[in-house]
Amino acid sequence: MLDYFELPCEEEPRAMMVWLHGLGADGYDLEPVAEMLGVVGIHHVFPHAPVRPVTINNGMAMRAWYDITAPDLRWQEDSDGMSDSARLVQELIDSLGKASGLPVVLAGFSQGAVVSLVTSVLGSRKVRGVVAMSGYVPEFLSPALASLRDTSVLMMHGEQDEVVPVRLGRAGAEKMDASGIDVVWHSYEMPHSICQQEIMDVGLWLENLLALNQAA
Repeated sequence: MLDYFELPCEEEPRAMMVWLHGLGADGYDLEPVAEMLGVVGIHHVFPHAPVRPVTINNGMAMRAWYDITAPDLRWQEDSDGMSDSARLVQELIDSLGKASGLPVVLAGFSQGAVVSLVTSVLGSRKVRGVVAMSGYVPEFLSPALASLRDTSVLMMHGEQDEVVPVRLGRAGAEKMDASGIDVVWHSYEMPHSICQQEIMDVGLWLENLLALNQAA
């Protein structure tokens, strides 16, 4: 099972939010983002990706959710690696006992955004919401996107992203919208990173999502 750490909330939890970091980082990378959300009642969970060789980085071993072979992220897409990581994330969610009975929101940056989307499609348990920051929809997932129709998706991207081109993120959001999925798109004047306005927008989206969930 994935190694992870948690930030339980002092209040009665309203949701569990699982944060998936980007290539070469670890779970601690997104802890400050979670702390800046300003949303009470969230049980935050931060898994660490397995260590594996990454082709584009000369085979160097690092924490990665899947392999990348070239700057063109659609070239030889590692669908097996993405699916394996999605299964590990689902296994972690299922193992968290009482917390796993809460509505689940997945949030990821870059590779973590991709695996958040894959997990929400392939996972055995429905995910209530997905925050995909600087990510994209992998090609192999496209035929199964209809299963996201009960999931709210927030896609966010930097207009000057030099790692994951903004056109990939935008194309994924447009594809989900055409499939009848509840998707919101935001872009920002920034590179491959996370900005303060983006964090504020995540907090607002999350509050709205939880309000809708409570009213249902």
